[in-house]
Amino acid sequence: MLGRTTAVEGDPDCTEVLEDNSRSILMGIINQLRKDMDLQRVTLPTFVLEPRSMLERVSDFFSHPDILIEASNKVDPVARFLDVVRYFLSGWYIKPKGVKKPYNPVLGEIFRCKYKYPNGSEAIYVAEQVSHHPPISAYYYGSPDHGVYIQGDLRPKSRFLGNSAATLMEGENHIIFTHLHNERYDITMPNVYARGILFGKMVLELGDSCVVRCRTSDLICELDFKTKGFFSGQNNSVSGKVKRESTGEVLYEISGQWSNEIFIKMAKGSSKNMFFDVKTAVIHPMIVQDIPDQQEIESRRLWSKVSAAIVKDDMDTATEEKTRIEDKQREDTKQREASGKEFESKFFNLVYGDQYEFKGISTIDFKNKEKAKSELKEMAFTLIPKQ
Repeated sequence: MLGRTTAVEGDPDCTEVLEDNSRSILMGIINQLRKDMDLQRVTLPTFVLEPRSMLERVSDFFSHPDILIEASNKVDPVARFLDVVRYFLSGWYIKPKGVKKPYNPVLGEIFRCKYKYPNGSEAIYVAEQVSHHPPISAYYYGSPDHGVYIQGDLRPKSRFLGNSAATLMEGENHIIFTHLHNERYDITMPNVYARGILFGKMVLELGDSCVVRCRTSDLICELDFKTKGFFSGQNNSVSGKVKRESTGEVLYEISGQWSNEIFIKMAKGSSKNMFFDVKTAVIHPMIVQDIPDQQEIESRRLWSKVSAAIVKDDMDTATEEKTRIEDKQREDTKQREASGKEFESKFFNLVYGDQYEFKGISTIDFKNKEKAKSELKEMAFTLIPKQ
């Protein structure tokens, strides 16, 4: 999988030392910035880019489907809830070498893929950039065989903080189980920090708090991703408590490193059990159309020349190709504004004023597994004509 490597504590991939020429380019950009400034409109140099789009980056969280598939079949609501928490924690360790940022998707950009599982079941994933200012990436995962569906959006807001850059990860992720249980799990995201962009080694960290919540089972997990202090602490630490939301009763406690081992223990117990182990985790592959068969607006085809140049360490060509894409986006925006046309999403409807809902939710018969599989694949891969 392009751009996918794992980072384990102690691995040099967790940090990056910039070459002098790269640091001078970055310093030139930083000299234009003010503290707390929004970085969304700043064009980043190609050497800090991961060769894939943010729309594809979201798919990292579907790398361990067995966790959710098993959860959907469990009778005990607490056991299901713990599996959902495990699923959420299982996607963060997948990262590129060094401190890299995925491409900012252009408006209307899409990423699509399929999954085939060992038991013969299938799933699809569709993501689309539904807004550029502010940036909003909407996505949908569906596995009718198991009654597992995920819908959400990312609304990142970037800030310059001196020697750090922060990406505040707004938006929500919703996991829905439909076959044996009628449940929805609501998940928020931690924030992402790039430390040491002016001096010292560059380090990527997750920080701040987020929650996993299931209102129907009255359960909540409050997670705290901890950034490392100057003189103490551990890299990539995470801790959390699973509670009854109505009473505040703590059932389980979680601790460890999202890049290595995560443990869980009963609140009134002393022994810890392995909750998720990066070292033994196996990423389930996605199936993506070959680039020549994709539409021009699909992520891997759209950014293919940029990605190829980055892989070859040809940053001049990568910058030229990236600039060409960005210039075309600006021109498309001007033409759309001049004609008075509003952007229309291919896969998502705007509902409740500011929320994005997958169009298939209102048209697909999810009660019929086989029919839902056929309709979902048709909507995701057939109905949109090639450009």
